[in-house]
Amino acid sequence: MNDVSESGTGPSDELLQMVVFQLGDEEFGVEIMKVQEIIRMPEITQIPQSPDFVEGVINLRGRIIVVINLDKRFNLSSKEVDEHSRIIVVEIGDNVVGMIVDSVNEVLRIPASSVDPAPELVMSSVSKEYITGVGKMDNRLLIFLDLARILDKKEVEDIAKLA
Repeated sequence: MNDVSESGTGPSDELLQMVVFQLGDEEFGVEIMKVQEIIRMPEITQIPQSPDFVEGVINLRGRIIVVINLDKRFNLSSKEVDEHSRIIVVEIGDNVVGMIVDSVNEVLRIPASSVDPAPELVMSSVSKEYITGVGKMDNRLLIFLDLARILDKKEVEDIAKLA
């Protein structure tokens, strides 16, 4: 039986829609279905005695959302917040969390066949445990993040209490 559909693409050529963003010199992607919205940097209210990577909370149309700094989470050198900085509001488990990124580059459709599992020796400063795969697009490598692993179970519970 042939797995090629009438459109001429096989099942492995399913298109993944990813929001691509910048952290330092590297490009990362998350599934668009996990992203609720992308917003400019509002004023963030700091929370005393919160984990180092938690920047604070924001009020987004009446909802209190905990904001985490991915640079700090991944132990990357943090860049100053500027006009390109954004918060990507995502679902992690049952929680809605904002992630500060250096900039949002684009929404991209990438064939699933051009995504490889994360190699054992990841050529990134981000630990392999957070990575679902590496996408190859032209002369670019995109690191796809597993949002479910960015925070461990206890951190998710702690963040739920903060919100």
